[in-house]
Amino acid sequence: MRAKENPFKPTAGGEPPLLIGRKRIIRDFEKGLDNGVGAPGRIMLITGARGTGKTVMLTVFGDRARARKWDVIEETASEGLCERLVNELRARDAALDRLSIRPSLSFAGVGVSLGEADLSPKRMPETLRKAMAERLSSLEKRHAGLLISIDETQAAERSDMIAIATAIQHQIRERRNIAIVFAGLPQMVSDLFNDEVITFLRRARTNVLTDIPIDEVRSALATTFETSGMTITEKQLQVAAQSTAGYPYMIQLVGYHIWDAGDLRDSDTISDQDVHDGLVEARKDLDNAVCIPELHGLSRRDREYLEAMSQSDGPVSTAEVAERMGKSANYAATYRKRLLDAYVIRETERGEVDFAVPFLREYLRRVAA
Repeated sequence: MRAKENPFKPTAGGEPPLLIGRKRIIRDFEKGLDNGVGAPGRIMLITGARGTGKTVMLTVFGDRARARKWDVIEETASEGLCERLVNELRARDAALDRLSIRPSLSFAGVGVSLGEADLSPKRMPETLRKAMAERLSSLEKRHAGLLISIDETQAAERSDMIAIATAIQHQIRERRNIAIVFAGLPQMVSDLFNDEVITFLRRARTNVLTDIPIDEVRSALATTFETSGMTITEKQLQVAAQSTAGYPYMIQLVGYHIWDAGDLRDSDTISDQDVHDGLVEARKDLDNAVCIPELHGLSRRDREYLEAMSQSDGPVSTAEVAERMGKSANYAATYRKRLLDAYVIRETERGEVDFAVPFLREYLRRVAA
């Protein structure tokens, strides 16, 4: 019997029913928790292009930690990160002081506020360290630990990363039961972690999320359709798997829309038309969720550089891109750097450039056609 609920979950950060190609990373994390203080998996960095499942991994890690009765704090890097962490660390213990204090005096029974005394950024490493220590002391009474996960790490302020690195380093020195996982885009995170002041974080176990082999995609799709009560042929599975190019977000989109097309007909059997219609809808969703937002805010020249790149099926040299643009190599190099910094493109080992955003090449070709 066909399930009532679509088993595929193409929602950002949502945990899909079947995690493909990530078992080793999850095992490393779990072993880190189970093997105690100093285990490699307790400081981890998850990187990969947009849509490869970084946020999903943080969600999974949080679930696995909670299953072990650990407390979990999940944050996204942005302005005020450390202040939010301190508040989270102290939130579950009413006896602890708050981040800000509001001193006041009383004259003849009338209270007079002296204003809010905010803690300065210079004091933040000390404040965060103390808040972590207090929370961990409370947790140790019930033999539990603390996991902190930080998403979009490339957006973190340098001062926040220094404070976090300092606080974590002290907890590990004191053999406290803590783990931390960072997730972010490869190039930006690499720049951040190469900061001389944050060298401690270089010890993090790095896991790069890449595309999933097509055979594994096909097998995962087959299992998910079968488990949900939908019949799908080997040929249809192969077409569906190939269309994803192994891109994790596209895998969920393709599965979701093909399953939905069959369900719309109130059928337990996927037809070739369901596959066709599902792929069309999946591409639309991918364009709207990934490709179009990626191009938003880029200059006309940035787009010209990308359009010139899209004429190649793979990596291409800046000299060749410049020639297609009708510009000098030095001129094109300016836009190459801008796009590299934004992680829209990436540099290959041979010094050529390729798209860092999956399916962006195909989108640009369709738009230009």
